[in-house]
Amino acid sequence: MPSRQRAQHAPAEDNPVARLAVDVPLAHLDRPFDYLVTADLAGTAAPGVRARVRFSGRLVDAFVLERLPASEHGGRLAFLDRIVSSEVVLVPEVARLARAVADHWGGSLSDVLRLAVPPRHARTEAESGTASPDGDEASTEPGNGPVPWSLYGTGRAYLAALASGRAPRAVWTALPGEDWPARLAEAARACVAGGRGAVLLVPDRRDLVRVDAALREALGAGQHVTLSADLGPAQRYRNWLRICRSQVRIVAGTRAAAYAPVADLGLVAIWDDGDDLYAEPRAPYAHARDVLVMRAHLSGAGALLGAFARSAEAAQLVATGWARDISARAAAVRARAPAVRAMADDEALARDEAARTARLPSTAWQAAGTALRAGQPVLVQVPRRGYVPSMACDRCRAPARCAVCGGPLGQSRSGAGSGSQTLPACGWCARPATDWSCAVCGERRLRAVVVGARRTAEELGRAFPGALVRTSGRDAVLDTVPAEASLVVSTPGAEPVAVGGYGAALLLDGWALLTRADLRASEEALRRWMNAAALVRPGGPVLVGAEAGVPAVQALVRWAPAWLAERELSERAALGFPPASRFAAITGVPAAVADVLAAARLPASAQVLGPVPVDDSLERMLVRVPRADGAALARALHEAQGVRSARKAPDPVKVQLDPHELL
Repeated sequence: MPSRQRAQHAPAEDNPVARLAVDVPLAHLDRPFDYLVTADLAGTAAPGVRARVRFSGRLVDAFVLERLPASEHGGRLAFLDRIVSSEVVLVPEVARLARAVADHWGGSLSDVLRLAVPPRHARTEAESGTASPDGDEASTEPGNGPVPWSLYGTGRAYLAALASGRAPRAVWTALPGEDWPARLAEAARACVAGGRGAVLLVPDRRDLVRVDAALREALGAGQHVTLSADLGPAQRYRNWLRICRSQVRIVAGTRAAAYAPVADLGLVAIWDDGDDLYAEPRAPYAHARDVLVMRAHLSGAGALLGAFARSAEAAQLVATGWARDISARAAAVRARAPAVRAMADDEALARDEAARTARLPSTAWQAAGTALRAGQPVLVQVPRRGYVPSMACDRCRAPARCAVCGGPLGQSRSGAGSGSQTLPACGWCARPATDWSCAVCGERRLRAVVVGARRTAEELGRAFPGALVRTSGRDAVLDTVPAEASLVVSTPGAEPVAVGGYGAALLLDGWALLTRADLRASEEALRRWMNAAALVRPGGPVLVGAEAGVPAVQALVRWAPAWLAERELSERAALGFPPASRFAAITGVPAAVADVLAAARLPASAQVLGPVPVDDSLERMLVRVPRADGAALARALHEAQGVRSARKAPDPVKVQLDPHELL
């Protein structure tokens, strides 16, 4: 029934006012709106259901937040147009979390809800069955089995606290070779024993498959669901409804699963929180780790941040006392860790006869050969995909640029077997560099600055004739490799798990990770190295292509990730960098950026840095404040965006607080 006809009827007798979160992504309209509920909708307009209302003359989506006896609005209220579904898909706890996330990152509630609640799938919603996703009947008892957390000092005590209904918070450094999906599943099982639920986050689909299997093993069939975009809209919404209907209490998923509406939440856990896949690319750009930390605080749940390495943010949680450290004893680390060594630098490589074929010093050559002869796989981590993605002048090492557009020159494939060598080409305009010469010194010869995974696989195939070479990267990511002699060339994050562990690992071109123009370069390099090295058998050789004196390399050799995280945290605090302070990046055309800063009532402690050009038309300004003034900074920038949206300013501005990558 249209709203104009309902207006002739009396409002509902009980709580006739519905307070709604209207899906209008304008900063100056980021507040709840009150509507009247008619008697025919009184039974279905419950908090958490989807609704449709007229807003500025058009029908828009909305969520009912609460029902009230009266409104504080002095004017006339419009009526709800209709209730889309009686399913409660936005529970109060998640609604509070979404509001807190929007406020913390200077965003709008509608943006967060769009990320938090999956789109409705009407046919799936109409299904009345409650069968588990795998079709098996749900088990009513959690599975039993060994809980090998005793290697970690306070590990068993942590699980006991979860099982007793308490809310322990910890940062867990996993041992090399640890079956971390099984450990997460055991933590979830402890929550089930205490009558509560859990949300477990992993970076990607491959990790989710492993955790899914571990949960099924630990809890039995039908006791959990997964949430990820890979499931497709129907299955994802089906799993979401099972959570909303309290049919399951354990959820594993990727980034957006941080908002899963688990009843009686007892634990939020995240694996490898430093992975950039957790950084939301859509407004308000919240990081999943920080969302979980906020949720644990708001809901009184326990928290577990696990990884082989440790982020500076995790180190800060330990330093402030918000979380306790869970680490293995030194003897257990020595027994499980690989034998890490730093490989020679470029000058030593040039003198090393063995390095001329495949960029490997003699030590790496010998380690790989020994493992292959023993019938074991060898992992080779390469920082870049492709063939030769970056080139430079052979004499002065100046970056090679396209003479037409200024883009970087690279080589996409080998010319072997074609009768002529493939010419380098521009990575932007694809023009071949037929007559290139260095603009600095005039040299006409080029050299590879970064050698990609495909070129490395080709070189290793020549260096170890007859050896099986596998690649794992963006085009084809391997989940596992068998326990047989092979060379596995992988980009960071795509390393497959080897049955029985790798016999050796070669971490090439470490300087390419360490010299990135990024605040997190050292932290990220160690994270990628440790994730790869942790797949190697205990005592197996791991050789990293970087100088031994670099702190990140020292942390890898000593297998001491907490030491580097604490060092990074201390240095950033001294320099006023995150996480000791909060930053806002404001990006847009210069006039629009200046408009935002002029409208923002920034805290007195704010430092405005920049501008820094982003491209030919855009620039970026940075605003830094002490962490105590972070909420004031977020509020000021959100209000400034509201001023611009109210007067329909033409040029959009991207405002991002605590960006994951801060150049």
